[in-house]
Order: sequence, then C-alpha cells, then structure tokens
Amino acid sequence: MKPNATPSEPKVRVNNEIRARQVRVISEDGEQLGIMAPFDAVREAESRGLDLVEVAPLASPPVCRIMDYGKYRYEQKRRVREARKNQHTVSVEDVKYRPKIDKHDLEYKNGHVREFLEQGNKVKVTVMFRGREMAHPEFGKEILHKVIEATNDITAGDASADNLPIEGRNMSVVLSPSKTIMKQLASKAASALQASTSAAPQGPPAAPEQAEE
Repeated sequence: MKPNATPSEPKVRVNNEIRARQVRVISEDGEQLGIMAPFDAVREAESRGLDLVEVAPLASPPVCRIMDYGKYRYEQKRRVREARKNQHTVSVEDVKYRPKIDKHDLEYKNGHVREFLEQGNKVKVTVMFRGREMAHPEFGKEILHKVIEATNDITAGDASADNLPIEGRNMSVVLSPSKTIMKQLASKAASALQASTSAAPQGPPAAPEQAEE
C-alpha cells in the first residue's frame, strides 16, 4: 500500500519491508499496543485498513506506527506543491513615458518601475515619440537617464541610455533587479516553503517515549 518514494527521500520501511524480529507497535491514536513480530503487527494494521510504518528503526526494538501512509505522503506532497506555487517567476513589465512628461508623472511612473523591480521583475522602460519629437532623441535619453538614476539602488547597474537609437517611434532600455533583491526574494520563498512543509511532520510521525520494559 506504500507509494514509491522519490530518490531524494530517505528510505522508510513499510509493512512487509520491515525486517526486525520484533517491533514495538503504536496505534494510529498513539496508544502503545506492545511488542510483537512484524508479521502480527502488519496483520493488526491491515485489520484497521492502515499501514505499519517503521518510525524509529534504531530503537531497541524498532518502533512502528499504524497509520495511513498513502494519505500522509499525499498531504505532505500537496503542501510542498502549494508552497512552490508562491515562488517567484521573473517576468518583464512595460512602463511607458513621453518625452515631455511632467515631473509629477515621471515620479509616479518611476514608483511603478521600483515596485516591479522590488518584486524581482525586469522592467522595459520605453519613451514613445510622436511627430516632430522624432527629431529630438536627446529628450528620450534624458528621460531614460532620470529613470535609471532613480532606480540605481535596486537595479543590476548594467543599463545605459547612451547611444540608444529610436526604433520605430520608441526608445527603450531594460532594467534588471539587483542581486540583493533576488537573494531577498529567494530567502522569502525558501522560508515560505519551509513554513508550509513544517506544518506537516517531516517524515513519519515520531513515536512517544518508550515505557520501561
């Protein structure tokens, strides 16, 4: 009844895989059922529609617990999948400017650029030209310089507005989040994953302290 373990997981003996001569058996409710042969313990687990799982192989005798191992493994993997959904995927966001943008709008859009970068996304900053504005590419470069300067504390520092041509009617530069930002996001994702997986036992449930023989 045991699902196959993945290669990265430690081997856990279940049911007829248990090789000890005798095992101490704990019920699904934590009740100690005593010491018995594995064959008898497996029959007891099967009579309850459950599995016998070796939870303390180094104990003397090894401790086994009756439980629904398939359900436990399913719940554990589900928690891991849900945590991984929250991990960040890098995307490229677009923020567009006009060559004659006023100071207030410039600062407002720069705020969006910073927000996207702090979320770990790349940002394509584009200045859009119209009509006679095409004759003044320096206006676009000036805007891009201001955006780069306003975000240089959280970018990788590899973007430049120098020598940029107007392509079609646009002039663009791509900003990337700094390594510090990416490390912080990776750390948060790892913490979220750990918190999610720790909500369920890491491995089969621990056995209670053994009573004196």
